[in-house]
Amino acid sequence: MIAWVNQYLFGAAVPLLLLVAGIFFGFRLRWFHLRHPLRVLRALTERHPQTGVSPIRALCLALAGTLGVGNIVGVSAAIVMGGFGSIFWMWVSAFFAMLLKYAEIVLAMVHRRYDAEGRPHGAAMCYLKDGLTARNHPLLGAGLAAVFALLCMMNAVTMGSVIQVNAVTGALSEVWQIPPLVTGGVLALVTFLVIRKGTEGMIGLTGKLVPVMTLLYLILSVAVLILRAEAIPAAFSSIIKNAFRTDAAVGGIGGFLLSSALRYGTMRGLVSNEAGCGTAPAAHAVSDSPTPAKQGLWGIFEVFADTILLCTVTALVVIVSWSDIVAREGEYMQITLRAYSAVLGQVAAYGMTVCVLFFGFATVICWAHYGMESVSYLSNRPIVRRGFVALYTLSVFFGAFASSEAIWQAADFAVGAMTLINVIALCLMSGEVKKETDRWLGDM
Repeated sequence: MIAWVNQYLFGAAVPLLLLVAGIFFGFRLRWFHLRHPLRVLRALTERHPQTGVSPIRALCLALAGTLGVGNIVGVSAAIVMGGFGSIFWMWVSAFFAMLLKYAEIVLAMVHRRYDAEGRPHGAAMCYLKDGLTARNHPLLGAGLAAVFALLCMMNAVTMGSVIQVNAVTGALSEVWQIPPLVTGGVLALVTFLVIRKGTEGMIGLTGKLVPVMTLLYLILSVAVLILRAEAIPAAFSSIIKNAFRTDAAVGGIGGFLLSSALRYGTMRGLVSNEAGCGTAPAAHAVSDSPTPAKQGLWGIFEVFADTILLCTVTALVVIVSWSDIVAREGEYMQITLRAYSAVLGQVAAYGMTVCVLFFGFATVICWAHYGMESVSYLSNRPIVRRGFVALYTLSVFFGAFASSEAIWQAADFAVGAMTLINVIALCLMSGEVKKETDRWLGDM
């Protein structure tokens, strides 16, 4: 039953809903980020007195959940599914996803709560409950918020933990011959220690990991592109020339949706950049940004960094190395690794394995935060929080050995249902997003 829902409901309806909602918000907000690019850039670069978690540190926590080996996998999947022109449609899809990410962050900032120490907390659950309560549906709002929190916890344990660790374990075992028992044990121990430090500890770790892993991946990619510089113009030409074939458009949108999946290019219902599924707001809401709209702009940047930057350099590496690799459908991770190794040799295998480790573990930590915020929303009892910490730690260890279709199906169902609930709520509350956007533009 779950497999049918994932394939025929979430697999078709959710991607279409995301594109339609992205276009809707573009017109609703009058494409303000395109009409005022200098204002957006100034807002992202200006400083303000820091009283808590800076906007950039909150961004790093969110990026830890979106950047991952899916950026490596999704591009190869798009090219195999739809040819080189599919990359163009990845860019198009990312363009519309930007305002969805912006909208959900703005709402999370507006509706966030503060704990006894005055620290902010927020997530999709808060604006789901508030939004429907304001429309005289308090029971529906409370119910959907609770369901969303439970789905987020499910996805944290499956996609955020088990699936990530399984990919890391496979890479370390294949390249460095590290036994899964060792990888699972070490990752579980470190995860437990980080979670015990609370939000500040998780933000501190991701604030260090995200810049390092992104820089390492870019270094490997730029090295390939420098050595194959003469092929880059032809690569861009191939992308544009093949963009309007039917299979290119389908492949590109599919590959864009794949770019948040982890294992071997299988989409499994995950959404690129997590735009629209309501998870990133839990990271951005801890920011001390002075206005909701300014923090929302970092969501636009998040989509840009994930898809326009990292996915594009990956695409160029694959395309300029295409004649030197063997591409088989389903072997999306291997295709990308072959593309890098064709130019850099064995050093690429070691470098990419480190990237997989960093990307995967950063995602584990980010989803621990999402899970903890969901638990806190449902109950503040210490025993409940400790129970989730224990469950999450065990799931990390279990992930070193498990690669089950049932786990994938559970993750697909959770993120599909979360996205469906969240996007409908975003559209219903679009007036609030517009109000905050107009207020920020008026204050500039």
